[in-house]
Amino acid sequence: MTAPKRMRVVLVTVIMGAVAIALTGSSCADRFILPPVPAPSEGDGSPRLEFPHEDGVIEVFHARSPGALSAEPRAFVLRFTGDANQAAKFTASRWRDWPVEAWVVNYPGYGGSAGPRTLRHLADAALAAYDAIRTAAGGRPIILEGFSLGTVPALYVAANRPVAGLILQNPPALRQVILRNGWWNLWLLAGPVAWSVPDELDSLANSKKCAAPAVFLIAEKDSTVPPDVQRGVFAAYAGLKRLIVQPGAGHVEPLLEVTENQLREGMEWIISH
Repeated sequence: MTAPKRMRVVLVTVIMGAVAIALTGSSCADRFILPPVPAPSEGDGSPRLEFPHEDGVIEVFHARSPGALSAEPRAFVLRFTGDANQAAKFTASRWRDWPVEAWVVNYPGYGGSAGPRTLRHLADAALAAYDAIRTAAGGRPIILEGFSLGTVPALYVAANRPVAGLILQNPPALRQVILRNGWWNLWLLAGPVAWSVPDELDSLANSKKCAAPAVFLIAEKDSTVPPDVQRGVFAAYAGLKRLIVQPGAGHVEPLLEVTENQLREGMEWIISH
């Protein structure tokens, strides 16, 4: 390719990038990061509740662990996701004999949680959900859980509210993940998209403010959130922490028995603190 042709290609790419930025505006990170809204489903049968937030409501599904079926919960677990109606019983069941009540909260714009479907509203809703569960907990400990994107609001809450512990699986640093995938647009859009991520959801900055004990699970062969990005969040975390590596695992894979045992030990370690 001759020099003039190369210049024209670069110019066209720059113009296309500028047009795309103008079209997407401040919501470009929302479109890049937030998953599609799942199709309606019956869910797992968990009870539903809601609490007011801004001009709408936040939807929560809750379930108790086997240890809390005949006794009052001694702790509460808070988790954020886009399919809460299918996740409450699973989240609670992982605690087995420990008496806990799990609250799984739908992101704004998902399920019955009022929108808009943006990262900034996700940050606001996360704090509102914590404040609601804190009222219900009545002084009992609150433990945060998150998978992938769900770890981002969890870290934001832990940086701004008192929590007893965290379990974080495949945690992304959103800006770093976007920049890592910038090849598709010659990095012309990746920078603006990355920097449109709200500061509130900067997991590296939030990790440095957290003091509660945390268990991190990292997928060794994750192609969605590169393992070194996950390790960066782990390294930045200021509180006591444990690392569990899922050998050979991709982003969405069930835990192996050995990993499940390590997680159980990590949960016991959080409870001991």
